[in-house]
Amino acid sequence: MSQPILIAGRWRPARASGTFRAENPVSREPLDEFPVSTWEDCDEALRVASEAFHARWVNDWSPEKRHDAGAFAAFLDEYAARIEARKSEIAETAHRETALPISPRLADNELPRTTNQLRQAAAAARDGAWALPTIDKQNNIRSLYGPIGPVIVFGPNNFPLAFNSIAGGDFAAAIATGNPVIAKANTSHPGTTMLLAQEAQAAAEKVGLAPGWIQLLYRTGHEDGERLVSDPRLGATGYTGSRAAGLKLKAAADKAGKPIYLELSSINPVVILPGALAERLDDIAGQFATSCLMGAGQFCTNPGLLILLAGEATERFLETIVAKFKAATPGTLLSANVAKSLAHGVSMLIRAGAHTLVGGKPGTGSGYCHANTLLRASGQQFLEAPEALQTEMFGNASLVVVAEDLDEACRVVEQLEGNLTGCIYSHAAGADDAAYAQLAPRLRLKVGRLLNDKMPTGVAVSPAMNHGGPYPATGHPGFTAVGIPASLRRFAMLQCYDNVRANRLPPQLRD
Repeated sequence: MSQPILIAGRWRPARASGTFRAENPVSREPLDEFPVSTWEDCDEALRVASEAFHARWVNDWSPEKRHDAGAFAAFLDEYAARIEARKSEIAETAHRETALPISPRLADNELPRTTNQLRQAAAAARDGAWALPTIDKQNNIRSLYGPIGPVIVFGPNNFPLAFNSIAGGDFAAAIATGNPVIAKANTSHPGTTMLLAQEAQAAAEKVGLAPGWIQLLYRTGHEDGERLVSDPRLGATGYTGSRAAGLKLKAAADKAGKPIYLELSSINPVVILPGALAERLDDIAGQFATSCLMGAGQFCTNPGLLILLAGEATERFLETIVAKFKAATPGTLLSANVAKSLAHGVSMLIRAGAHTLVGGKPGTGSGYCHANTLLRASGQQFLEAPEALQTEMFGNASLVVVAEDLDEACRVVEQLEGNLTGCIYSHAAGADDAAYAQLAPRLRLKVGRLLNDKMPTGVAVSPAMNHGGPYPATGHPGFTAVGIPASLRRFAMLQCYDNVRANRLPPQLRD
Protein backbone atom coordinates (compact mmCIF):
# COMPACT_ATOMS: atom_id res chain seq x y z
CA MET A 1 0.00 0.00 0.00
CA SER A 2 1.31 3.45 -0.95
CA GLN A 3 2.24 5.88 1.82
CA PRO A 4 0.16 9.06 2.30
CA ILE A 5 1.20 12.62 1.48
CA LEU A 6 0.91 15.60 3.84
CA ILE A 7 -1.43 18.29 2.51
CA ALA A 8 -3.33 21.00 4.40
CA GLY A 9 -2.31 19.69 7.80
CA ARG A 10 -3.47 16.11 7.28
CA TRP A 11 -2.07 12.87 5.92
CA ARG A 12 -4.13 11.59 3.02
CA PRO A 13 -3.80 9.27 0.01
CA ALA A 14 -2.26 10.95 -3.00
CA ARG A 15 -4.10 11.56 -6.23
CA ALA A 16 -1.41 9.55 -7.91
CA SER A 17 -0.40 8.67 -11.44
CA GLY A 18 1.69 5.75 -10.19
CA THR A 19 4.05 4.62 -7.45
CA PHE A 20 7.75 4.08 -6.85
CA ARG A 21 9.98 2.35 -4.32
CA ALA A 22 13.32 3.33 -2.91
CA GLU A 23 15.94 0.58 -2.68
CA ASN A 24 18.32 -0.63 -0.03
CA PRO A 25 21.64 0.13 -1.81
CA VAL A 26 23.45 -2.77 -0.12
CA SER A 27 20.92 -5.56 -0.69
CA ARG A 28 19.29 -3.87 -3.71
CA GLU A 29 15.92 -4.88 -2.28
CA PRO A 30 12.90 -2.59 -2.83
CA LEU A 31 11.52 -0.80 0.22
CA ASP A 32 8.14 0.84 0.94
CA GLU A 33 5.86 2.10 -1.83
CA PHE A 34 5.29 5.83 -2.31
CA PRO A 35 3.02 7.76 -4.69
CA VAL A 36 3.80 9.87 -7.74
CA SER A 37 1.50 12.87 -7.28
CA THR A 38 -0.49 14.41 -10.14
CA TRP A 39 -1.03 18.13 -10.64
CA GLU A 40 -4.14 17.89 -8.45
CA ASP A 41 -1.93 17.32 -5.41
CA CYS A 42 0.49 20.06 -6.47
CA ASP A 43 -2.33 22.52 -7.07
CA GLU A 44 -3.92 21.85 -3.68
CA ALA A 45 -0.58 22.22 -1.91
CA LEU A 46 0.01 25.57 -3.61
CA ARG A 47 -3.51 26.77 -2.86
CA VAL A 48 -3.31 25.86 0.81
CA ALA A 49 0.17 27.32 1.23
CA SER A 50 -0.89 30.56 -0.46
CA GLU A 51 -3.97 30.82 1.75
CA ALA A 52 -1.90 30.21 4.88
CA PHE A 53 0.64 32.84 3.80
CA HIS A 54 -2.05 35.46 3.14
CA ALA A 55 -3.82 34.70 6.39
CA ARG A 56 -0.58 35.29 8.29
CA TRP A 57 0.89 38.28 6.45
CA VAL A 58 -1.95 40.03 4.60
CA ASN A 59 -5.30 39.65 6.33
CA ASP A 60 -4.14 41.20 9.61
CA TRP A 61 -2.36 44.52 8.95
CA SER A 62 -1.15 44.99 12.53
CA PRO A 63 2.59 45.76 12.18
CA GLU A 64 3.38 44.14 15.53
CA LYS A 65 1.70 40.89 14.59
CA ARG A 66 2.87 40.87 11.02
CA HIS A 67 6.51 41.04 12.01
CA ASP A 68 6.38 38.73 15.01
CA ALA A 69 8.62 35.75 14.27
CA GLY A 70 8.02 34.04 17.61
CA ALA A 71 5.87 31.24 16.22
CA PHE A 72 8.43 30.32 13.58
CA ALA A 73 11.27 30.27 16.09
CA ALA A 74 9.19 28.20 18.50
CA PHE A 75 8.38 25.75 15.70
CA LEU A 76 12.03 25.29 14.72
CA ASP A 77 13.07 24.67 18.33
CA GLU A 78 10.22 22.25 18.96
CA TYR A 79 10.94 20.43 15.71
CA ALA A 80 14.63 20.02 16.60
CA ALA A 81 13.68 18.47 19.94
CA ARG A 82 11.25 16.08 18.27
CA ILE A 83 13.86 14.92 15.77
CA GLU A 84 16.23 14.17 18.64
CA ALA A 85 13.51 12.18 20.41
CA ARG A 86 13.22 9.88 17.35
CA LYS A 87 16.94 9.84 16.65
CA SER A 88 17.34 6.06 16.52
CA GLU A 89 14.38 5.42 14.22
CA ILE A 90 15.27 8.25 11.86
CA ALA A 91 18.94 7.21 11.63
CA GLU A 92 18.05 3.55 11.09
CA THR A 93 15.60 4.42 8.31
CA ALA A 94 18.10 6.72 6.62
CA HIS A 95 20.72 3.98 6.83
CA ARG A 96 18.38 1.45 5.24
CA GLU A 97 17.59 3.81 2.35
CA THR A 98 21.08 5.21 1.70
CA ALA A 99 23.61 2.71 3.15
CA LEU A 100 25.26 5.60 4.99
CA PRO A 101 26.50 4.29 8.36
CA ILE A 102 24.35 4.94 11.40
CA SER A 103 27.44 5.76 13.45
CA PRO A 104 29.26 8.02 13.15
CA ARG A 105 27.75 9.51 9.97
CA LEU A 106 24.00 9.72 10.59
CA ALA A 107 23.36 9.53 14.33
CA ASP A 108 26.52 11.23 15.57
CA ASN A 109 27.24 13.84 12.88
CA GLU A 110 24.47 14.55 10.41
CA LEU A 111 21.50 14.43 12.77
CA PRO A 112 23.11 16.80 15.33
CA ARG A 113 24.06 19.11 12.48
CA THR A 114 20.42 19.08 11.36
CA THR A 115 19.03 20.01 14.75
CA ASN A 116 21.81 22.57 15.27
CA GLN A 117 20.96 24.45 12.08
CA LEU A 118 17.24 24.36 12.94
CA ARG A 119 18.07 25.99 16.27
CA GLN A 120 20.41 28.50 14.63
CA ALA A 121 17.58 29.45 12.26
CA ALA A 122 15.25 29.83 15.26
CA ALA A 123 17.72 32.17 16.95
CA ALA A 124 18.02 34.21 13.75
CA ALA A 125 14.25 34.48 13.49
CA ARG A 126 14.02 35.81 17.05
CA ASP A 127 16.93 38.21 16.64
CA GLY A 128 15.68 39.67 13.36
CA ALA A 129 19.07 41.04 12.29
CA TRP A 130 18.93 38.84 9.15
CA ALA A 131 16.30 41.28 7.80
CA LEU A 132 18.89 44.10 7.66
CA PRO A 133 16.57 46.88 8.87
CA THR A 134 17.86 50.15 7.37
CA ILE A 135 16.68 53.62 8.37
CA ASP A 136 17.30 56.85 6.46
CA LYS A 137 15.82 59.44 8.83
CA GLN A 138 16.70 62.42 6.68
CA ASN A 139 14.54 61.22 3.78
CA ASN A 140 12.18 59.12 5.93
CA ILE A 141 12.86 56.01 3.87
CA ARG A 142 13.25 52.66 5.58
CA SER A 143 13.65 49.08 4.41
CA LEU A 144 14.05 45.50 5.57
CA TYR A 145 13.77 42.00 4.22
CA GLY A 146 10.48 40.16 4.70
CA PRO A 147 8.86 36.88 3.64
CA ILE A 148 8.43 36.20 -0.07
CA GLY A 149 5.68 33.56 -0.17
CA PRO A 150 5.37 29.77 -0.34
CA VAL A 151 8.71 28.03 -0.96
CA ILE A 152 9.26 24.67 -2.65
CA VAL A 153 12.34 22.75 -1.53
CA PHE A 154 13.83 19.91 -3.61
CA GLY A 155 16.20 17.88 -1.43
CA PRO A 156 19.33 16.00 -2.62
CA ASN A 157 20.12 12.30 -2.38
CA ASN A 158 23.39 12.50 -0.44
CA PHE A 159 22.31 14.17 2.83
CA PRO A 160 19.05 12.55 3.98
CA LEU A 161 18.94 14.70 7.15
CA ALA A 162 20.99 17.91 6.99
CA PHE A 163 19.81 18.85 3.48
CA ASN A 164 16.46 17.06 3.59
CA SER A 165 13.65 18.97 1.91
CA ILE A 166 11.66 19.05 5.15
CA ALA A 167 14.44 19.39 7.73
CA GLY A 168 17.57 20.76 6.08
CA GLY A 169 19.11 24.17 5.59
CA ASP A 170 16.77 25.39 2.83
CA PHE A 171 13.74 24.34 4.86
CA ALA A 172 15.02 26.03 8.03
CA ALA A 173 15.85 29.24 6.15
CA ALA A 174 12.45 29.42 4.46
CA ILE A 175 10.58 28.88 7.74
CA ALA A 176 12.75 31.34 9.69
CA THR A 177 11.94 34.06 7.15
CA GLY A 178 8.22 33.39 7.57
CA ASN A 179 7.32 31.29 4.53
CA PRO A 180 5.24 28.11 4.19
CA VAL A 181 7.19 25.19 2.71
CA ILE A 182 6.14 22.52 0.23
CA ALA A 183 8.79 19.82 0.50
CA LYS A 184 9.51 17.58 -2.49
CA ALA A 185 11.22 14.49 -1.11
CA ASN A 186 14.22 12.94 -2.79
CA THR A 187 13.19 9.55 -4.11
CA SER A 188 16.31 7.93 -2.63
CA HIS A 189 15.06 8.36 0.94
CA PRO A 190 11.28 8.97 1.04
CA GLY A 191 10.79 6.96 4.24
CA THR A 192 13.25 9.13 6.14
CA THR A 193 11.53 12.24 4.82
CA MET A 194 8.14 10.91 5.90
CA LEU A 195 9.37 10.38 9.49
CA LEU A 196 10.75 13.91 9.58
CA ALA A 197 7.51 15.31 8.16
CA GLN A 198 5.53 13.58 10.90
CA GLU A 199 7.53 15.44 13.53
CA ALA A 200 7.40 18.70 11.59
CA GLN A 201 3.61 18.55 11.43
CA ALA A 202 3.36 17.68 15.13
CA ALA A 203 5.59 20.64 15.98
CA ALA A 204 3.55 22.94 13.74
CA GLU A 205 0.34 21.90 15.47
CA LYS A 206 1.85 22.40 18.92
CA VAL A 207 2.96 26.00 18.27
CA GLY A 208 -0.12 26.93 16.28
CA LEU A 209 1.16 27.29 12.73
CA ALA A 210 -1.69 27.23 10.23
CA PRO A 211 -2.56 23.96 8.47
CA GLY A 212 -0.62 23.86 5.25
CA TRP A 213 2.45 25.69 6.54
CA ILE A 214 4.30 22.35 6.26
CA GLN A 215 3.43 20.04 3.32
CA LEU A 216 5.07 17.03 1.66
CA LEU A 217 5.01 15.47 -1.79
CA TYR A 218 7.27 12.53 -2.71
CA ARG A 219 7.49 12.67 -6.49
CA THR A 220 5.86 14.44 -9.42
CA GLY A 221 6.12 14.20 -13.17
CA HIS A 222 8.75 16.41 -14.83
CA GLU A 223 6.14 18.70 -16.38
CA ASP A 224 4.39 19.14 -13.04
CA GLY A 225 7.69 19.98 -11.38
CA GLU A 226 8.33 22.72 -13.94
CA ARG A 227 4.76 23.93 -13.49
CA LEU A 228 5.24 24.05 -9.72
CA VAL A 229 8.33 26.28 -9.77
CA SER A 230 6.70 28.72 -12.19
CA ASP A 231 3.28 28.97 -10.53
CA PRO A 232 2.14 32.56 -9.73
CA ARG A 233 1.32 31.56 -6.15
CA LEU A 234 4.90 30.52 -5.46
CA GLY A 235 7.47 32.73 -3.74
CA ALA A 236 10.73 30.89 -4.51
CA THR A 237 12.37 27.49 -4.98
CA GLY A 238 15.39 25.83 -3.37
CA TYR A 239 16.91 22.95 -5.36
CA THR A 240 19.89 20.66 -4.84
CA GLY A 241 20.46 17.95 -7.43
CA SER A 242 21.64 17.16 -10.94
CA ARG A 243 22.56 19.89 -13.37
CA ALA A 244 20.29 18.59 -16.13
CA ALA A 245 17.14 18.49 -14.00
CA GLY A 246 17.99 21.74 -12.22
CA LEU A 247 18.44 23.67 -15.46
CA LYS A 248 15.03 22.55 -16.71
CA LEU A 249 13.45 23.82 -13.51
CA LYS A 250 15.45 27.04 -13.78
CA ALA A 251 14.26 27.64 -17.33
CA ALA A 252 10.65 27.28 -16.23
CA ALA A 253 11.12 29.49 -13.15
CA ASP A 254 13.05 32.15 -15.07
CA LYS A 255 10.37 32.32 -17.74
CA ALA A 256 7.82 33.07 -15.03
CA GLY A 257 10.13 35.47 -13.17
CA LYS A 258 10.27 33.26 -10.07
CA PRO A 259 13.45 33.09 -7.94
CA ILE A 260 15.11 29.68 -7.88
CA TYR A 261 18.27 28.87 -5.93
CA LEU A 262 20.21 25.95 -7.37
CA GLU A 263 23.10 23.79 -6.27
CA LEU A 264 24.05 21.80 -9.36
CA SER A 265 27.57 20.42 -9.78
CA SER A 266 31.12 21.05 -8.63
CA ILE A 267 34.49 19.32 -9.04
CA ASN A 268 36.23 21.37 -6.32
CA PRO A 269 39.79 21.78 -7.65
CA VAL A 270 42.74 21.20 -5.31
CA VAL A 271 46.12 22.66 -6.34
CA ILE A 272 49.21 21.24 -4.61
CA LEU A 273 52.40 23.25 -5.10
CA PRO A 274 55.92 21.74 -5.15
CA GLY A 275 57.02 23.18 -1.81
CA ALA A 276 54.08 21.58 -0.05
CA LEU A 277 54.99 18.17 -1.53
CA ALA A 278 58.60 18.56 -0.47
CA GLU A 279 57.50 19.42 3.04
CA ARG A 280 54.66 16.95 3.77
CA LEU A 281 53.96 14.63 0.83
CA ASP A 282 52.64 11.67 2.83
CA ASP A 283 50.37 13.81 4.99
CA ILE A 284 48.76 15.53 2.01
CA ALA A 285 48.34 12.20 0.19
CA GLY A 286 46.50 10.83 3.21
CA GLN A 287 44.27 13.89 3.42
CA PHE A 288 43.40 13.70 -0.27
CA ALA A 289 42.64 9.97 -0.27
CA THR A 290 40.46 10.31 2.83
CA SER A 291 38.56 13.28 1.44
CA CYS A 292 38.04 11.73 -1.99
CA LEU A 293 36.93 8.29 -0.75
CA MET A 294 35.02 9.18 2.42
CA GLY A 295 31.34 8.31 2.07
CA ALA A 296 32.17 6.84 -1.35
CA GLY A 297 32.92 10.39 -2.47
CA GLN A 298 29.26 11.37 -2.40
CA PHE A 299 29.76 14.92 -1.18
CA CYS A 300 29.09 18.08 -3.17
CA THR A 301 32.53 19.28 -2.01
CA ASN A 302 34.39 16.10 -2.96
CA PRO A 303 37.82 16.96 -4.50
CA GLY A 304 37.20 15.82 -8.06
CA LEU A 305 40.15 17.62 -9.68
CA LEU A 306 43.76 17.64 -8.51
CA ILE A 307 46.23 20.04 -10.19
CA LEU A 308 49.97 19.39 -9.82
CA LEU A 309 53.17 20.62 -11.45
CA ALA A 310 55.32 18.07 -13.26
CA GLY A 311 58.30 16.69 -11.34
CA GLU A 312 59.74 13.77 -9.42
CA ALA A 313 57.83 14.66 -6.24
CA THR A 314 54.56 14.68 -8.16
CA GLU A 315 55.22 11.16 -9.47
CA ARG A 316 55.97 9.90 -5.94
CA PHE A 317 52.85 11.63 -4.69
CA LEU A 318 50.70 9.91 -7.32
CA GLU A 319 52.25 6.52 -6.52
CA THR A 320 51.31 7.07 -2.86
CA ILE A 321 47.71 8.01 -3.71
CA VAL A 322 47.30 5.07 -6.08
CA ALA A 323 48.43 2.70 -3.32
CA LYS A 324 45.89 4.21 -0.93
CA PHE A 325 43.09 3.95 -3.50
CA LYS A 326 43.96 0.29 -4.13
CA ALA A 327 44.05 -0.52 -0.42
CA ALA A 328 40.69 1.09 0.42
CA THR A 329 37.46 -0.92 0.06
CA PRO A 330 35.03 0.83 -2.30
CA GLY A 331 32.09 2.34 -0.44
CA THR A 332 28.44 1.66 -1.25
CA LEU A 333 26.84 4.23 -3.54
CA LEU A 334 23.45 5.74 -2.77
CA SER A 335 21.52 4.13 -5.61
CA ALA A 336 21.62 2.42 -8.97
CA ASN A 337 21.34 5.82 -10.65
CA VAL A 338 24.37 7.16 -8.78
CA ALA A 339 26.40 4.11 -9.81
CA LYS A 340 25.30 4.52 -13.42
CA SER A 341 26.08 8.25 -13.41
CA LEU A 342 29.54 7.69 -11.92
CA ALA A 343 30.41 5.06 -14.51
CA HIS A 344 29.22 7.41 -17.25
CA GLY A 345 31.34 10.27 -15.89
CA VAL A 346 34.46 8.10 -15.75
CA SER A 347 33.96 6.88 -19.32
CA MET A 348 33.41 10.48 -20.51
CA LEU A 349 36.77 11.57 -19.10
CA ILE A 350 38.55 8.56 -20.57
CA ARG A 351 37.07 9.30 -23.99
CA ALA A 352 38.27 12.90 -23.60
CA GLY A 353 41.86 11.69 -23.21
CA ALA A 354 42.38 10.88 -19.52
CA HIS A 355 43.98 7.55 -18.70
CA THR A 356 43.40 5.34 -15.70
CA LEU A 357 45.88 5.17 -12.85
CA VAL A 358 43.66 2.93 -10.73
CA GLY A 359 40.09 1.65 -10.87
CA GLY A 360 37.90 2.84 -13.69
CA LYS A 361 35.21 0.15 -13.59
CA PRO A 362 32.31 -0.93 -11.37
CA GLY A 363 33.71 -2.21 -8.10
CA THR A 364 33.49 -5.37 -6.05
CA GLY A 365 32.25 -3.83 -2.82
CA SER A 366 28.81 -4.19 -1.25
CA GLY A 367 25.71 -3.39 -3.30
CA TYR A 368 25.88 -0.53 -5.75
CA CYS A 369 29.54 0.45 -6.00
CA HIS A 370 32.40 1.51 -8.26
CA ALA A 371 36.11 0.88 -7.94
CA ASN A 372 38.10 3.69 -6.33
CA THR A 373 39.20 5.58 -9.42
CA LEU A 374 42.01 7.98 -10.20
CA LEU A 375 42.44 9.29 -13.75
CA ARG A 376 45.29 11.36 -15.19
CA ALA A 377 45.60 13.95 -17.94
CA SER A 378 48.29 16.45 -18.91
CA GLY A 379 47.79 20.17 -18.65
CA GLN A 380 47.81 20.40 -22.43
CA GLN A 381 45.11 17.73 -22.74
CA PHE A 382 42.97 19.66 -20.30
CA LEU A 383 43.40 22.90 -22.22
CA GLU A 384 42.40 21.15 -25.43
CA ALA A 385 39.20 19.67 -23.95
CA PRO A 386 38.34 21.66 -20.81
CA GLU A 387 34.59 21.08 -20.92
CA ALA A 388 34.77 17.30 -21.32
CA LEU A 389 37.52 16.95 -18.69
CA GLN A 390 35.37 18.82 -16.17
CA THR A 391 32.58 16.25 -16.34
CA GLU A 392 31.53 15.64 -12.76
CA MET A 393 32.25 12.18 -11.35
CA PHE A 394 29.91 12.12 -8.34
CA GLY A 395 31.47 9.41 -6.21
CA ASN A 396 34.81 7.88 -5.28
CA ALA A 397 36.76 9.18 -8.28
CA SER A 398 39.04 12.09 -9.15
CA LEU A 399 41.03 13.45 -12.09
CA VAL A 400 44.70 14.47 -11.77
CA VAL A 401 45.93 17.16 -14.17
CA VAL A 402 49.73 17.46 -14.32
CA ALA A 403 50.81 20.84 -15.72
CA GLU A 404 54.27 21.29 -17.20
CA ASP A 405 54.89 24.54 -15.31
CA LEU A 406 53.22 27.30 -13.33
CA ASP A 407 52.13 29.18 -16.44
CA GLU A 408 50.27 26.12 -17.74
CA ALA A 409 48.72 25.54 -14.30
CA CYS A 410 47.42 29.12 -14.34
CA ARG A 411 45.89 28.56 -17.77
CA VAL A 412 44.22 25.38 -16.50
CA VAL A 413 42.69 27.30 -13.59
CA GLU A 414 41.47 30.01 -15.97
CA GLN A 415 39.53 27.35 -17.92
CA LEU A 416 37.66 26.07 -14.87
CA GLU A 417 33.91 26.37 -14.57
CA GLY A 418 32.43 27.73 -11.36
CA ASN A 419 32.83 25.56 -8.27
CA LEU A 420 31.73 25.50 -4.66
CA THR A 421 35.31 25.26 -3.38
CA GLY A 422 38.91 25.52 -4.46
CA CYS A 423 42.04 24.79 -2.42
CA ILE A 424 45.76 25.52 -2.65
CA TYR A 425 48.37 23.61 -0.63
CA SER A 426 51.64 25.53 -0.29
CA HIS A 427 54.92 25.47 1.65
CA ALA A 428 54.44 26.54 5.27
CA ALA A 429 57.57 28.70 5.32
CA GLY A 430 56.74 30.62 2.14
CA ALA A 431 58.69 28.82 -0.58
CA ASP A 432 55.54 28.68 -2.74
CA ASP A 433 54.38 32.26 -2.10
CA ALA A 434 55.25 33.54 -5.57
CA ALA A 435 53.34 30.69 -7.21
CA TYR A 436 50.45 31.18 -4.82
CA ALA A 437 50.27 34.86 -5.78
CA GLN A 438 49.84 33.80 -9.41
CA LEU A 439 47.26 31.06 -8.83
CA ALA A 440 45.08 32.36 -6.00
CA PRO A 441 43.59 35.41 -7.78
CA ARG A 442 42.61 33.21 -10.72
CA LEU A 443 41.13 30.49 -8.53
CA ARG A 444 39.36 33.07 -6.36
CA LEU A 445 37.12 34.03 -9.31
CA LYS A 446 36.14 30.41 -9.93
CA VAL A 447 35.00 29.31 -6.47
CA GLY A 448 32.65 30.32 -3.70
CA ARG A 449 35.00 29.22 -0.91
CA LEU A 450 38.81 29.40 -1.18
CA LEU A 451 40.74 27.12 1.18
CA ASN A 452 44.39 26.88 2.15
CA ASP A 453 46.03 23.64 3.26
CA LYS A 454 42.86 21.68 4.03
CA MET A 455 40.56 19.51 1.97
CA PRO A 456 37.15 20.99 1.16
CA THR A 457 34.91 18.17 2.37
CA GLY A 458 33.59 19.76 5.57
CA VAL A 459 31.00 22.55 5.39
CA ALA A 460 30.69 24.23 8.78
CA VAL A 461 27.36 25.80 9.76
CA SER A 462 29.01 29.15 10.36
CA PRO A 463 27.68 32.69 9.78
CA ALA A 464 30.71 33.29 7.54
CA MET A 465 30.31 30.13 5.45
CA ASN A 466 29.65 30.34 1.72
CA HIS A 467 28.23 27.12 0.31
CA GLY A 468 27.69 28.55 -3.13
CA GLY A 469 29.70 29.77 -6.08
CA PRO A 470 29.68 30.73 -9.75
CA TYR A 471 27.66 28.67 -12.23
CA PRO A 472 27.42 25.68 -12.48
CA ALA A 473 28.14 25.27 -8.78
CA THR A 474 24.96 27.25 -8.21
CA GLY A 475 22.52 29.26 -10.27
CA HIS A 476 23.54 32.55 -8.60
CA PRO A 477 26.97 33.44 -7.15
CA GLY A 478 25.61 35.93 -4.60
CA PHE A 479 23.87 33.51 -2.27
CA THR A 480 24.80 30.66 0.09
CA ALA A 481 22.84 27.56 1.07
CA VAL A 482 24.75 27.24 4.37
CA GLY A 483 25.49 30.00 6.84
CA ILE A 484 22.90 31.77 8.94
CA PRO A 485 21.77 34.54 8.61
CA ALA A 486 22.91 34.99 4.97
CA SER A 487 21.12 31.84 3.75
CA LEU A 488 17.78 33.19 4.97
CA ARG A 489 17.77 36.10 2.54
CA ARG A 490 17.31 33.80 -0.45
CA PHE A 491 13.71 33.36 0.62
CA ALA A 492 12.95 37.00 1.31
CA MET A 493 12.02 40.17 -0.56
CA LEU A 494 13.35 43.65 0.14
CA GLN A 495 10.47 45.76 1.46
CA CYS A 496 10.86 49.55 1.38
CA TYR A 497 8.72 52.08 3.30
CA ASP A 498 8.83 55.66 1.97
CA ASN A 499 7.24 58.35 4.15
CA VAL A 500 5.06 55.75 5.88
CA ARG A 501 3.57 56.95 9.16
CA ALA A 502 5.40 55.78 12.26
CA ASN A 503 2.54 53.73 13.70
CA ARG A 504 2.26 51.82 10.41
CA LEU A 505 5.92 50.86 10.26
CA PRO A 506 7.25 47.46 11.30
CA PRO A 507 8.68 47.74 14.84
CA GLN A 508 12.23 47.20 13.51
CA LEU A 509 11.97 50.37 11.40
CA ARG A 510 10.61 52.82 13.96
CA ASP A 511 12.75 55.52 15.49
